[in-house]
Amino acid sequence: MADIVDMSEDNDELYEHYAFKVEKGQQPLRIDKYLMNFVENAARNKIQQAAKDGCIFVNGTTVKSNYKVKPNDQITVKFEHPPHENLLVAEDIPIDIVYEDDDLLVVNKPAGMVVHPGHGNYSGTLINGLIFHFENLPNNSSDRPGLVHRIDKDTSGLLVVAKTEQAMAHLSNQFAEKTSEREYVALAWGNMEDEEGTVEGNIGRHPKNRLQNTVYEGDDAYKGKPAVTHYKVIERLGYVTLVSCKLETGRTHQIRVHMKHIGHTLFNDERYGGEKILKGTTFTKYKQFVENCFKILPRQALHAKTLGFEHPTTGEWLSFSTEIPEDMQQCIEKWRGYAKHQS
Repeated sequence: MADIVDMSEDNDELYEHYAFKVEKGQQPLRIDKYLMNFVENAARNKIQQAAKDGCIFVNGTTVKSNYKVKPNDQITVKFEHPPHENLLVAEDIPIDIVYEDDDLLVVNKPAGMVVHPGHGNYSGTLINGLIFHFENLPNNSSDRPGLVHRIDKDTSGLLVVAKTEQAMAHLSNQFAEKTSEREYVALAWGNMEDEEGTVEGNIGRHPKNRLQNTVYEGDDAYKGKPAVTHYKVIERLGYVTLVSCKLETGRTHQIRVHMKHIGHTLFNDERYGGEKILKGTTFTKYKQFVENCFKILPRQALHAKTLGFEHPTTGEWLSFSTEIPEDMQQCIEKWRGYAKHQS
């Protein structure tokens, strides 16, 4: 089976595993040696690698393995996979099912719902609901039941879920081989220069901000994983643009990273700076207008609108589309009214 864990717009973050305060009487000691007493399966090279990866924090700042701990230091160790993430509990959570047959189902995920447990969200996720409503869902390569691909917590829209091992393998391969189709609708800051275009650039974790990803260029272009996003302008709304984004690949935060890379950060995308007023005037009235839009849409303006793939059993091409959710639609309407008033 292809490994499809990264075939998504997913919120891949660092998860807190250990947090503690250094005792008052502690003598100066290299943190890699110190942590060997606290971290499970703590080979020193594992701790040194964690430090190299920027996963060890002292008083909120990343440190190297040769940092010497001192009394009252607040130490946090974080890794890419949360503790206890595989301890799944079935929960009676309503799921908006767009389509279902014996092999698969297509789900319309609301904004605010986490797809799978992690980072403090160990309940209330889509998977918690899926295992309540469906028995014996097949695990993917990361032991997550039914999950073929993922989208961010605060991104709304369509996901396909496999109900059989055959469907999991077939659908996973489609995503890996780029034969599935995924179209997102996004509201981005700025008036895009071109009507359509393609953004290419390897995406990997940001070297300074571990909660962000970034496009690597120049001498660092070999880092990260190849990513391709095709975009097309749907509607120009003054200081923002409504745009369609089609994924050729599916890297973590791909659309959010690529749009920022070309100077069009998604509207109200807090992680990537879109919660600030990036375009427009300095007038107080305009500032109030934008802040009202932020309140209407308290998340990044991104919706997985269309999903297409070949049925794993019949071979029939299936295509699904869902309406833009109310919060995002209201925000678009406000910008539409603003742009009309300014013209």
